[in-house]
Amino acid sequence: MKIAMIGASGFVGTRLLGLLSEYPQQYDCRNIDLLPSHFFNEITTIGDVRSQEQMDRGLQGADVVILLAAQHRDDISPVSLYYDTNVGGMEVTLKAMEKNGCKRIIFFSSVAVYGLDKPNPAENYPADPFNHYGKSKWQAEQVLQRWHESHPEWNIDIVRPTVIFGERNRGNVYNLLRQISSGKFLMVGKGENKKSMAYVGNIVAFVKYLIDNVTEGYNVFNYIDKPDNNMNQLVSHVSKVLGKHIPATHFPYWLGMMGGYCFDLLARITGRKLTVSSVRVKKFCATTEFDATKAHSSGFKAPYTLDEGLARTLEFEFVHPRTDDITFKSE
Repeated sequence: MKIAMIGASGFVGTRLLGLLSEYPQQYDCRNIDLLPSHFFNEITTIGDVRSQEQMDRGLQGADVVILLAAQHRDDISPVSLYYDTNVGGMEVTLKAMEKNGCKRIIFFSSVAVYGLDKPNPAENYPADPFNHYGKSKWQAEQVLQRWHESHPEWNIDIVRPTVIFGERNRGNVYNLLRQISSGKFLMVGKGENKKSMAYVGNIVAFVKYLIDNVTEGYNVFNYIDKPDNNMNQLVSHVSKVLGKHIPATHFPYWLGMMGGYCFDLLARITGRKLTVSSVRVKKFCATTEFDATKAHSSGFKAPYTLDEGLARTLEFEFVHPRTDDITFKSE
């Protein structure tokens, strides 16, 4: 099976390429990305998902397209880049697929399409994105919906993962784990808000499951590793894995938001991208719990529990000596 990935030089794409490369007789993979790949550069072609010519050429002969390319950070400027890449890139990809006779696509969307503090939304929950990333992902899904109406024979699978973490990732979960493990962690709020997460080893295994088993129709799946931990439970688990007592000082929400606004002002004055912002404080204190019944009742069996994924990440990042400094930045 010839698989063309768009945007697979990043964190999830690299792990997905690593998994599929274990089955060379089954999958023939290629990667098209703006950046070279740390581990799979021999199958990587430099290309921009916004370029029709480059995508027309890059998707030749593909049986399945996996679209990972996206603008995803909280602080992208100008904001039009979210829509140029996340929505415009979808339109370009579909046209290139049609030109090349490819009728299967797996698209990485996001639970950001639901918005914040929603009551455990399943896939049929109304979209209510609160930021440009979520809005652009939802618009890209709408492009797919309209496309499928006129191309009902296509197989379109949409994955809406929650925040993804794992070895080598440098995003919000890593920053949180690093702060907790340092013993200097400041808990904003009571710590009872639940945080849904997905271990990268499980999300790429789910994509492989889709490639092999979900080959017809238009399908949308939330992906979350269950059960969800709240912040207090997460701190306790980190303490157990690392074998040390980790105090957690609680600060009221209003004080945390004031601090976030101060960092917003500092970032605007200095022009620097800071790890703390009002948006990130708001996201930290929000309950991010999503229903993943559909994915976990599809026949897919996650190879790791959530706690195993957290333990593997903590041991790789904070326990065992590193042999290289390769990391991937995300949210």
